[in-house]
Amino acid sequence: MLGMQRFMFNVFNRTGHSIDEEGAVLAGVDVARRKALESIRSIISAEACQGMIDLVGYIEVLDDSGHRVLKVAFAEAFELHLPQNE
Repeated sequence: MLGMQRFMFNVFNRTGHSIDEEGAVLAGVDVARRKALESIRSIISAEACQGMIDLVGYIEVLDDSGHRVLKVAFAEAFELHLPQNE
């Protein structure tokens, strides 16, 4: 586990928040960012199945000491292509 770190992924959105008590052991901040983006896409996928997409939330990534190393907005996880007004 040389070079591995534990990261916590706390989710904040309009429905409330979810504090990650277990975290995940990952190879660094770049991998933690990818995991946060995957988690956001999973959350939004479930919302889309219910007919609603809310991109207002974010995931706060903390290191093992409880310091914030990243804040990843839900909107960062997507490239949106919307119809043009004609």
